[in-house]
Amino acid sequence: MSSYQQPLPVVAIMGPTASGKTDLALALAAQFPSEIISVDSALVFKGMDIGTAKPSLAERQQCPHHLIDILDPSESYSVSQFCFDTNQLIEQIHQRGNIPILVGGTMMYFNALINGISPLPKSDEVIRQTICEEANQAGWSAIHAQLQQVDPVSAERIHPNDPQRVTRALEVYRSSGKTLTYWQQQEVSKTPFEIAQFAIAPQDRAVLHKRIEKRFRQMLEAGFIDEVRKLFQRGDLHIDLPAIRSVGYRQVWQYLEQTLSYDEMQERGIIATRQLAKRQLTWLRGWNSLDWLDTFANNNVAKILAKIDR
Repeated sequence: MSSYQQPLPVVAIMGPTASGKTDLALALAAQFPSEIISVDSALVFKGMDIGTAKPSLAERQQCPHHLIDILDPSESYSVSQFCFDTNQLIEQIHQRGNIPILVGGTMMYFNALINGISPLPKSDEVIRQTICEEANQAGWSAIHAQLQQVDPVSAERIHPNDPQRVTRALEVYRSSGKTLTYWQQQEVSKTPFEIAQFAIAPQDRAVLHKRIEKRFRQMLEAGFIDEVRKLFQRGDLHIDLPAIRSVGYRQVWQYLEQTLSYDEMQERGIIATRQLAKRQLTWLRGWNSLDWLDTFANNNVAKILAKIDR
């Protein structure tokens, strides 16, 4: 990252799912030359449009969007890679004379970017593949037992049924000779940019729950099951991948596996989305330097403009 003076503001719009983040970001983007950076762990995947409420092509044509449709669902996207990509994008957007607007609900991404992330070793695909092959033969409980031997602190935090995190923790140890716990105790690296931070949500939690239920049903009507069926029929994807574990996709996948009925899938999908929103709000309530906006207020754009003096 070059050491130049930040010439323009950076705006972050956070919030729980179905709170109106996209609409607010597009309304704000219409006020000045800007580019939107998605802060969403599911929008990075191609072919996952309906269930992620991905901005439409028409919406994306209103201003440039970044970190959308950059990976196949078989791949993974780390927090550290997000931070690296986002810092690069912010600098490039500033150099074009535009204002970056960070929009999304993946609080882990926001937290790492703003508050810092430990300098972890880069992912090693060969080691990851070896660990997966070992798991196929011995089971994930055996792999977790290996992690318990070399890094008991991480093993205590990571559930044996979380193959992605078990793999990453063991991969870090095998590639660097040092545990994930060691790396997480090292100095964190924060973004060099000052970010004006806003959160949007309805004031009434019950209203948010109704919006979540309505949107999930609308997704089903829009062809969500067919979207997941295309992924399901590929044959190279499975339910433990980060993409397929996304809220909604996991439940529809289970419906296609015939382990859930249609009604069970719909009910569990709505419940899982509400639980996601609860976790997002929990993160945000503990956030510092945050200005709250009401989903239904008509002066949200004006409040942001006043904050960044535009």
